[in-house]
This record gives sequence, structure tokens and C-alpha cells, in this order.
Amino acid sequence: MLQLRLNRKFSRNLTASAISRYFSFSTLYIAQGIPEGITFFAIPAWLAMNNKTPLEIATFVGIIGIPWSFKIIVAPLMDRFTFLAMGRKRPWVIFGQLGLILSFLSIAFIADPLNNLTALATVGFLISFFGAFQDVATDGMAVDVIPPDEQARANGLMWGSKIIGTSLSLVIGTALINSIGFKSAIASLSIAVALIMIVPIYFTERPGEKTMPWSKGKANAKSKKTQLRSWSQILKSLYRVIRLKGSIIFGIASFVIGTMYGLMDTLFPIFSVQELGWTNTSFSQVFSIASIIGGVLGMFVGGYLVDYFGKIKMLMFYLTVIATIIAIFALTSNFWSNNIVIYMFIVGYYTLYTFLCIAVFASAMQLCWKTVAATQFTLYMALSNMGRASGSALLGVLKTYFTWDYVFLFVAILPLIMALLMKFVCFDKHRKKIDSFSILDKVLVTPQVIKD
Repeated sequence: MLQLRLNRKFSRNLTASAISRYFSFSTLYIAQGIPEGITFFAIPAWLAMNNKTPLEIATFVGIIGIPWSFKIIVAPLMDRFTFLAMGRKRPWVIFGQLGLILSFLSIAFIADPLNNLTALATVGFLISFFGAFQDVATDGMAVDVIPPDEQARANGLMWGSKIIGTSLSLVIGTALINSIGFKSAIASLSIAVALIMIVPIYFTERPGEKTMPWSKGKANAKSKKTQLRSWSQILKSLYRVIRLKGSIIFGIASFVIGTMYGLMDTLFPIFSVQELGWTNTSFSQVFSIASIIGGVLGMFVGGYLVDYFGKIKMLMFYLTVIATIIAIFALTSNFWSNNIVIYMFIVGYYTLYTFLCIAVFASAMQLCWKTVAATQFTLYMALSNMGRASGSALLGVLKTYFTWDYVFLFVAILPLIMALLMKFVCFDKHRKKIDSFSILDKVLVTPQVIKD
């Protein structure tokens, strides 16, 4: 009971307070959403408004999506190296956030970005790289400090916060671009990203750790025990868990559903502006409202539904409903001139998208082995983001040869493929296999000598 009361209090130590965990990770996910709203949605809509072709826009989105596929490269680095006196992942979170601030700000210095898509895509690539870097570090820290019974709820809050950050940056960014110009708009929004830097600086992972390198503190004993000390440990442990049937199937399923995400995210700005005749302001407002509705529902309902009904059951439900509404929309093109139909479709899709992401993330965490959880979780997310980049690039090809209704029908097939794959994943068997690794875990994971 005493521990429960303590857990409800606000604390600078993330392992001691659920409130601090929820607040910190939600805020860090808002930081990820801000540049994403600009680069993946506001800029493509702005380009569509200025008559750039679907192929040009899809190429831009595909390029800025590539770094999110590289997360699997940086995750082992974070597992292998860190400054333990400040925590296992927190130093990397701070570094990633700093890089995100600088790269996000640099986009405002591109000369004539509308007619210099190469430079725009290059800087967008850097923004995505540091965004992905911060995302890996944040996810790794979340896996380390969030207890299993909080994971679904925490994922709901985190993903909902990211959606809200994305939505607000889109609508505010679009308004600023149209009123004060592209460069000034981006510079203004970068201030919000900088302010969030306070969070990873203020909170520590575990008791007794340093706030900054020059402050008092030392490495926590638990961090020393779980820190891997060699590349061979990381690679052997990772191979042992990813070769399991559940890991392989879930990895393929992650790529498939990521392809759907990439297609839909790239499709909406182009479809609404060039096919429906909307302005980029209209798109940003509708998208933001739909995303905020989905984000808020995800924060307060999404995690609860996964906890109550189970991960697989909710995954199958969300995938089936998403496939159904996309297929129905594709087959009712005569109603696309009715804005109410479009609004209902966008709100419905993004609400289900948010709920699906929560279920997918919670499922991925359950499949992870604690020893290499950050790297394994990142592997799943990297595969999803590889699919996302592929989907973004694929849209330009699909739209070149097919009309919009056929493009939507193609998208509707993807969640059904994931649903079929998930039929072959057994979480209970997978967990038993991981539990059997405990002896190996004790052998491989030995304390590392750290200078505080």
C-alpha cells in the first residue's frame, strides 16, 4: 500500500512514480509529433497547393521516411554504450532531442524551398534522422522503466500525445506558413521543440543518478546489472529471440502495416488538395481535428481496451474494421463530393489508426526479451518504418497507373494481410520461450565497470 501511494506521487525519479512516467513519456512523444506534423503533412499539403506532382511529393515523403528505417542500427549502439551515471537511455534522449532542435531549425534556412526540393528533402532527412534517434532512445527508456502492467496505458498516453503534437503542429504550422512565410513558420515552431528539452534534463531514470554530467550522482546498481558489456552479448541475445516464430511473423506483419501507414499518410494531403479541391488550410484543419479526436480517445480509451479485451483480439478487430471502411470508401466514389462523407472517413480512419498503433506497440513490448528489449522493440518499429517509407514511395507509382478508387482498394488489402499473419502468433508460447532464456540471461548479463 505504501508503494502504491508512492507510485502515485510526482517524483524526479521515473522508476518511483507512475505520474512522472506518464508525464515524461507523453511530453517526449509530443516532441516527436511536432516535426512530423510539419514534414509529413504540412509541407506535402503546401507542395500540393503549389501544383507539385504526386510523384514529386511522394518522393519527398519517401526520402524523409528513410531514417526511420535506420533505427535498428542506432539501437544496439544505445544498448552497448551509455553514460550510466545519467541512466541507460536518458543521455541518448537528451542528445537526440538536441539534434532534433538544431536540424528542425535548419529547415528555415533553405533558399527558395518550393523550387529546391533536393535541399528540402535533405534537411527533412536530417530532421527525421534525429527524430528517429530520439524515438529509439525514448522507447528504450520506456521499456526499461515502465512496469508491464502499465505498458498498454502508457502506450495509449504516449501515442495519443504524439498524435496531438502532430495535429497541432500541422494546423499551427500551416496557418503560420500561409501568414508569415515558410521560414518564419518553421523557426517559430522549433521553439516548442526546444522547450521540451527541459523534461529529459529534469527527470532521472533511477534514484541517485546524475542530472547532468557535472552534477552529483552515480550509476544505479540495477542499471549496472542490466547493461550489456559486449557486442557478442547483444548479437547473441538478439538472435536468440528474433529467430522465434512469433518474432519473425510479427516483424513481417509490422512491415505490411507500415506500408499501409505510408500510403495513407502520403495519400491524404495529395488526394484532398488535388482531387477534392481543398486548400492546404482546409486539409490541415480537418486532419488536425480528426487526429486530436483519435489521439484523445487513444489516450483515455485505447490502452484500456487492449488491457480489458486482450492484444490479439483488439488487433484483429481494428485491422478488420480499418480494411472495411477503406474498401467501402473506395467503392463509393460518387459520394466523394460530399464533405460530410470525407470528414467521417478521415475521423474514422485516424481514430482506428491511433487505436491500432497502441495495440501494435503493446504487442511488440510483450514480445520483447528484457535483456535486449530496446534493440528488439526498435527492430519491429524499424520494419514498420521501412514499410512506411516504401508505402510513401509506392503511392507515386500507383497513382501514375491507377485512379484513386483502385489505390484505396489496394490499401484495404494490407490490414487484412496483417490480420492473417497475426493468426500465427501465440504470445503465451513466445513468453514461455523467453522465460526459458533466464539462465542464459544470467550468464551473459554481467555488471559493467563504470566511472561515475
